[in-house]
Amino acid sequence: MFRYTFFVVLLCAAGTLRAQDIAPRIAGLEGNGEYMSLLREDARLQFREDSVNRVIEQERQLLREEPEGRAERSQHILQLEGQIFEIRNAKGRLIDRINTIEQEWVLSNLGSAPATEGPADEPSVKGPQVRYLVDCPYFREQLPETDYAALRSAQRDEYRVAEDVRRYFENYRALADSARAYEQVQTQEEATAIYERCTALQQLNRTLADSIARCWNYIFDNKSYAYSYVLEMLGREEELAREEELLAKATRRLAALRGMTQSDEVVDYFLRKEVLLDYEISVADALGLTAARDSLRQAGLRLNGAEFELPKVELRERYFLDYDSIAFSSTPRYTYKNPIPECPVYAKGTIYRILLGTFNTKRAVSTFRGAEPLFYLVNDEDKWCYYAGGFATRTEAEAAQKQLKEHGFLRPEIVVWNDGVYRNLARDPEPAVTYRVEIAGLPVLPDPVKEAIASTAGERELSRVGQQLFVVGTFEDRAEADRVAEAVAAADHALEIKVVEIAAQPE
Repeated sequence: MFRYTFFVVLLCAAGTLRAQDIAPRIAGLEGNGEYMSLLREDARLQFREDSVNRVIEQERQLLREEPEGRAERSQHILQLEGQIFEIRNAKGRLIDRINTIEQEWVLSNLGSAPATEGPADEPSVKGPQVRYLVDCPYFREQLPETDYAALRSAQRDEYRVAEDVRRYFENYRALADSARAYEQVQTQEEATAIYERCTALQQLNRTLADSIARCWNYIFDNKSYAYSYVLEMLGREEELAREEELLAKATRRLAALRGMTQSDEVVDYFLRKEVLLDYEISVADALGLTAARDSLRQAGLRLNGAEFELPKVELRERYFLDYDSIAFSSTPRYTYKNPIPECPVYAKGTIYRILLGTFNTKRAVSTFRGAEPLFYLVNDEDKWCYYAGGFATRTEAEAAQKQLKEHGFLRPEIVVWNDGVYRNLARDPEPAVTYRVEIAGLPVLPDPVKEAIASTAGERELSRVGQQLFVVGTFEDRAEADRVAEAVAAADHALEIKVVEIAAQPE
């Protein structure tokens, strides 16, 4: 039903766009059939992209509200995002051809229109009124040939950078949604799928950010040079001084925000784009290009409404270790049909267990006095090692060790696996290190973060050691520090959180 409705919507949209009067981006190209057809196709693809995006937003909303259908909706969102990718590729090819036609038309019509009369103290525009500033023939006449070619190339690249920025924002929204879902999943399978998706989105956005920075530097350098050249020729010293001041202000703001948002490259784009637009408006005013000036002002209004200081999305990998306290039962849990299972060894995370004994051969269940849960491993010496319980912290393991002694076990030993590495603490004590949790990113910690610390850190001290750095701890147990870090991350995704190991100082 959904696919049928969506298909009908697209058919109606296609009919609407065929009937709609598509205006050329440059006056004079109305009679170019290929050009007008490309514009209509571009508008149709844009409508289709907007429609798919609306459906994706609806699916994401339902994903948050109806977690029981998470798997199916996540798969559907992935399919829809694949459609978006294909649409944008098609739009990119269209835009390249549209730009080529426009450039060829402008170059072939240089000087063909009569000069527009202007006031005696203002330069006359040598060519027709144009919607896009760089289409003005004045640039071709005044700029050196190589500089004019670079200006035209920079104008073409603006479309590509704008597309990269839009894709970055789309990926960022998907990443933020996935990160929220990741904190709520309850199984390793679900978590792995979402974590891999988040990692892929982060890599895509890293590539996009690099592309944005590289292309935007080229665009800004070549455009600002050309505009400065023209304003200097026209004697517009006041405008030149204002642009230098605006650029200095943007540079200072970028320095203040560096490292504080999801992407320095995106922030740089928007800050310097504001400066460049002001530059372009100044040039359009100087040349009497009212249509281009009005178009640039509209672009400025849209730019001013953009939220580009994106909060960081910090993704801490979750480990679904199966913790279980020790109990005693008179009814055996383990039988020949349900034997003691092999002990799972997790590649990531920390888990403590109690070693009940090491034997030359497999032992009967009755050996372990009704304790459960039980596990076994055969070690490198082909001996059978039997373990009980699974604990997140050493404190919990010590309590279980005491409980086992009270039930008659003579020498239960605490062992630990840390990222898959085994240690018997009775024979190989942990090195004398401590840990602390460092929290950075905000000058003041929000109440939910303070509550998360209070509920997980016990009596450990929360202290401020810098303008935007807080420390919790110290902890003797890495697992306890990790637990606090995970609680803080769940309370506020924008914070930068890490567990730091503090080596003991030699005496």
